[in-house]
Amino acid sequence: MGFALGHRALDAGYRLAAFEQIGSTNTEALERARQGERGPIWFVTSEQTAGRGRRQRAWIAPRGNLACSILEVMAVAPAVAATLGFAAGLAEEAALERVSVEAALRLGPDRPRYALKWPNDVLAGGRKLVGIGLEAEAIGDRLAVVVGIGTNVVAAPEGTPTPAVSLAALGVHISAEELFAALSDAWVEFRGIWDEGRGFAEIRRLWLERAAGLGEKVAIQTGSATLEGIFDTIDDSGCLIVRTADGRRVPVAAGEVFFGAAASVGAA
Repeated sequence: MGFALGHRALDAGYRLAAFEQIGSTNTEALERARQGERGPIWFVTSEQTAGRGRRQRAWIAPRGNLACSILEVMAVAPAVAATLGFAAGLAEEAALERVSVEAALRLGPDRPRYALKWPNDVLAGGRKLVGIGLEAEAIGDRLAVVVGIGTNVVAAPEGTPTPAVSLAALGVHISAEELFAALSDAWVEFRGIWDEGRGFAEIRRLWLERAAGLGEKVAIQTGSATLEGIFDTIDDSGCLIVRTADGRRVPVAAGEVFFGAAASVGAA
């Protein structure tokens, strides 16, 4: 079975470039944009050898995992484009719920529970299942926006800041191809709600309903500094709002996030 777009994605005019193996789907997408590609088009593989995660960490997808990137060229400011990551998290969570139906029926109370971790991860049982990264580049008077999504389908990396897990380890036995078809359809829905940032208020509401660690102790590392407090909300630009012990509400635009008991470890 090869990669294919879902019916909703096809009807919406999305296209697909699939690879047996590739260095980085994000790199391929940006290079195509420089060459004149305007999308919307997905780049997908089940084996990625030279991907990049946040903070330039290696993002390697062994065969059987899913690495994909969506390229869209749009007339939005970079700060607005950054909020598209929240829509991507919602799309991935919806796709995971769709492909996990059999496992949910089989496992009952032990079924996987998915949650969205600020800014761009999807967790299962507190462990990282999905990483999402955004890149953007000016192309003429528009912005080429690439959203890269990596899912641990059959295997998970070790030694990550947040412990990782795979769908297979959770008892969800599906293929990268099956998950991608569901994701491409879910993307159409949440990209439509986002609507060049005009619908971010609704995206924010939906995201907060699925947020990991909301109302819990949080520690955020930014360089050599650590901010501790309670994860209060995200604001209308997507910043995480930390309520500190002295009652301040501090917006955070980027950083390494640790929740609950891990917050104490992360702050150490």
